[in-house]
Amino acid sequence: MTIKLFHSAASPFVRKVLVCAHEKGVESDVELLASKAWPVKRDPEIVRENPSGQVPSAILEDGSPLFDSRVICAYVDTMSDNAPLLPAEAKARFAAMTLEALGDTLMGAALLCRYESVLRPSEFYWDLWHESQMEKIGSALDDLEDRWIETLNGPVSIGTITIGCALGYLNFRFADKDWRNGRTKLAAWYDKFVTRPSMVATMPE
Repeated sequence: MTIKLFHSAASPFVRKVLVCAHEKGVESDVELLASKAWPVKRDPEIVRENPSGQVPSAILEDGSPLFDSRVICAYVDTMSDNAPLLPAEAKARFAAMTLEALGDTLMGAALLCRYESVLRPSEFYWDLWHESQMEKIGSALDDLEDRWIETLNGPVSIGTITIGCALGYLNFRFADKDWRNGRTKLAAWYDKFVTRPSMVATMPE
């Protein structure tokens, strides 16, 4: 069972899929496809499989498409018998799914800030929009510190992986943002989680 994956090396959503693949021991079954993912001008090769033109987008052995990261990660979770990333027990399952959604929200807001700062022509830059997205990031980080540490310190799941990739993206693209300030428990968790082989192997350059 293999998949082909349109990817961008810097995308935290792509990294999320790759970390899942490493955790499940199926990284060699994921073929990375060259792509020119871009939020302004879409790559027609990706659009052919995923109308949004976004990464990650996957193609199964039978040619069926899979998108977005949540769907692809759920599929990767079925590719081996290693410990499931989406728990079977209902409470743990929905906690992991909610944590994943929080991490996706954090990554999405960070990407919008990145686009606003780097891609939008300076004469159209909207400071209030950028600050609003940064506030969303701050709220997500505060919630992680106040509500989610016990879950983060539990078994590795799709939720913990998503948060690890989200915090990694903040370090990668927003080095001047001190997200650790006032969030000592979250910072301690990340410092340990980022040493996992799956995180080390997928570190963006």
